[in-house]
Amino acid sequence: MIKKSLIMIIAVLALIGCSQSINLEEHFSLNGTVESLKAVNQDGEAVELIEDYKDQVWLSTFIFTNCDTVCSPMTAHIATLQKRLQDEKLDAKLVSFTIDPEYDSPEVLKAFGDQFGADYKNWSFLTGYSQPEIEYFTNKSYIAPAAKLEGSNQFVHSTSIYLMKGNKILEQYDAVSEVPYEKIIKDIKLLK
Repeated sequence: MIKKSLIMIIAVLALIGCSQSINLEEHFSLNGTVESLKAVNQDGEAVELIEDYKDQVWLSTFIFTNCDTVCSPMTAHIATLQKRLQDEKLDAKLVSFTIDPEYDSPEVLKAFGDQFGADYKNWSFLTGYSQPEIEYFTNKSYIAPAAKLEGSNQFVHSTSIYLMKGNKILEQYDAVSEVPYEKIIKDIKLLK
């Protein structure tokens, strides 16, 4: 009798454990949706958001290689984050969108990523869209700035890391000075 009861209790607990999943809207501060975007990565391979990232956990940032302020530190922080994700054996994709697609060809982006030791198995640097397309995509999907500064080769853009699940924007973190690596890793673990 005790053995039968114990089996029943274990079965009920297993069912409860399997049925519980995180409520994204309660746990995360953002609830945005990213639209589709056709691009190419640093190897010239076609990428189609959201199809290629459907059901994936991924982190996105906006950079450009001629940036004379925040893009290099941001990319260095993403490289550190990539290493920490690997150490934790967490499967999360990293996506760096250039907001200067006219200059940032796949070759230029690959050389930029190489400077930071990027592992391209899970980190893509995207280009291949027009300037108006990336500005519209960033403004509409991320509700973030993306525009060329008048009379300059510099751009205004977001300095955040965005946590994504498929086409959903869940969280936003500082990518420049106080990168919350532990929180990012903890949040990714919640999505696994």
